Amino acid sequence: MRGSGDTKKTMRAPKVWGAREDEIRAEFPCDGLLTRPEESWFRAVTVDADPAAVFRWLCQLKVAPYSYDSLDNFGRRSPRRLTPGAEHLEPGQRVMTIFRLVDFTQDRDMTIMLDHPKGLSLFGNFALTYRVTEEEHGSTRLLVKLVVGDDDGALRRLRRPLMAWGDLLMMRRQLLTLRKLAEQQGRSRTDL
Repeated sequence: MRGSGDTKKTMRAPKVWGAREDEIRAEFPCDGLLTRPEESWFRAVTVDADPAAVFRWLCQLKVAPYSYDSLDNFGRRSPRRLTPGAEHLEPGQRVMTIFRLVDFTQDRDMTIMLDHPKGLSLFGNFALTYRVTEEEHGSTRLLVKLVVGDDDGALRRLRRPLMAWGDLLMMRRQLLTLRKLAEQQGRSRTDL
C-alpha cells in the first residue's frame, strides 16, 4: 500500500523531495538548534514496515551512512543486517562520522548536528531530524528535515544550491536503502 496517502507529495527539488505539505509545516526537534538558520530541506519516503522496524534501521546510521558507500563510507558496504547494540542511543554519540546525536525519542525521531571540523568546513552548519510516523494500512513515513545554517561569505552561499542537489542525491539513496532493508526484514519475519 505504499502509494496510499502519497498523492499530495511536494516535489520541489532539490529542497523538497517526497514530503507532503503537512509534513513541511510541522515542527521538528531540529528547529531552533542553529543560531542563524537560512533554509530547510525535506526528504521523505513511505515504508511498508512498522515504525519500530524503520526506527531500528535509522539507528544503523551510527554504523554507516547507507548512501553511496564508495563516496561516503570509504568504499565499505553499509551492513545489510542489523548491528547488535546500535539501537541503544545516547546523546553525544557519533552518527555517520561527522554528526553528533543531539536528542531522540525512541521509535519516533532522531536529531543530529554536523559538528565534525572537516565536515563543517566542507558543508557548513546543518541540523537534521529523522522522523518516523505511522500511516494507515501499516505503513510508515520516514521523513527528514534538514535545517541549513547561514554560510559566512558569498562563495559559501553560492554553493548552497549545489549542496542541495548533492544532498538530495545522497539522502534519496539513503532513504531508499533504509526502506528496502526495513521492508525485507518485515517480509522475512512473515516468512517464518
